[in-house]
Amino acid sequence: MSSTTYDQLIAILQEIHDSPADELVPGATYTDLGIDSLTFVELSLRLERDLGITIGDDELSEELTLKATASLIDSKRAQKADVAAS
Repeated sequence: MSSTTYDQLIAILQEIHDSPADELVPGATYTDLGIDSLTFVELSLRLERDLGITIGDDELSEELTLKATASLIDSKRAQKADVAAS
C-alpha cells in the first residue's frame, strides 16, 4: 500500500465526512466511522474525480477497512496503467 494513496483517501474522507482524525486509522471500517450510503456515493465520485479510478458500488462495503480501500485504489490504478500500456 502506498502511503500516498492512503493519505489521499484520508484527505478525501476528511472533506466529505466529519470523522475525528484519530478515528481515521488503517484498521477502521466504514461502519466504525459511521459512513452512510450517501457518503459512499460521494466517496466513489470523489475517488473517480480526484484519483481517476472507478470503484463500483459492489466493491465498497461497510466492513472494508481504510487500508483495504487504499489497496483497492492501488490495484485499480495498476489495472488502469496496464491497460494504458497495452
